[in-house]
Amino acid sequence: MRSLGQAQAPPAPGDATAAGAARTARSVKQRDAFFDNAKYLAIVLVAMGHAWEPLRDGSRTVTALYMVVYAFHMPAFIIISGYFSRSFDAAPGRIKRLVTGVAVPYIVFEVAYTFFTRWTDNEPGRDISLLDPLYLTWFLAALFIWRLTTPIWRVVRWPLPLALAIAALATMTPTIGKDLDLQRALQFLPYFVLGLCLKPEHFALVRRREVRLLAGPVFLCAVVVAWWAVPRMNYAWFFHRTSAEQLAAPVWYGPVMTLALFACSTVLAACFLSLVPGRGMWFTALGAGTLYGYLLHGFVIQAANKYHWSHLDWVQEPLGKIVVTLVAGAVVTALCTPPVQRMFRFVMEPKMDWAFRRDPVADAKSR
Repeated sequence: MRSLGQAQAPPAPGDATAAGAARTARSVKQRDAFFDNAKYLAIVLVAMGHAWEPLRDGSRTVTALYMVVYAFHMPAFIIISGYFSRSFDAAPGRIKRLVTGVAVPYIVFEVAYTFFTRWTDNEPGRDISLLDPLYLTWFLAALFIWRLTTPIWRVVRWPLPLALAIAALATMTPTIGKDLDLQRALQFLPYFVLGLCLKPEHFALVRRREVRLLAGPVFLCAVVVAWWAVPRMNYAWFFHRTSAEQLAAPVWYGPVMTLALFACSTVLAACFLSLVPGRGMWFTALGAGTLYGYLLHGFVIQAANKYHWSHLDWVQEPLGKIVVTLVAGAVVTALCTPPVQRMFRFVMEPKMDWAFRRDPVADAKSR
């Protein structure tokens, strides 16, 4: 076996090509079609939910569907994010990827959305505030916090009960400010921690045939309950961004709703994941670009809202609402495609080697 300091002859061009092909094959093989499918379908639901927002007041059915989707789409996405954060150990290489893949896009899109919404919201004086996440950037701020705390959740004895207790206490604390949208980061924390606690066999369990057969009836019941609840419940609870007091509810509602929503969202997320195809589909490759679709589709939504598209008469018809839903899905799909990824990779996944010290351990392994 060659030592680390031993000289090595450069590979022949054919050998280099073969090695590169092997690395590419391993990279493709390492990606699980199931999770790419799940991320893509979840991000499509996010875009559809945003398209439904202006249509809620005029339709009880749209509002019911909106409530059901908001009950599980971000929880499912966050659970998957937690699952893939299990290996985060604050090593230099992982810290670098956290900065370049989360912190830098947060700063760039926070500034970009500020300038863009000065135009769409007719607020030319809107200040740039890196501590007050604007629109969709809250997820990046929360993901940064969650991932940094991963080593803690990996060593405490009861991580999920502790995360639920923190989320419940957050709903009882109206004094939590808007800095980094901490209220939402704390209230969504249990889903991330749940993802950290999951193992491959748990996902295999929800993908069993029996669970798939139950998923349809469960979703149907959820829609019926949501339709009943529309005039009786404040759906802002599903946003997880305000305290119970700010929702004009008694303080004790916060912990109760935390547990109730967690149970509801987890069941619906499990049903959603049970219906996700496990094989390669035409959209599987788009799962690698869901963060692109998530952050970029907000500009389309904001621009469309500026022109009050929801005031058009045909949009208020059932067929019009279906068209709007399909258009939202098509737009976010286009924004997840490889050409868009290549165009915006310099922002979403910058190399930035110049900003970091070289990791001697990584260098030794590469040699």
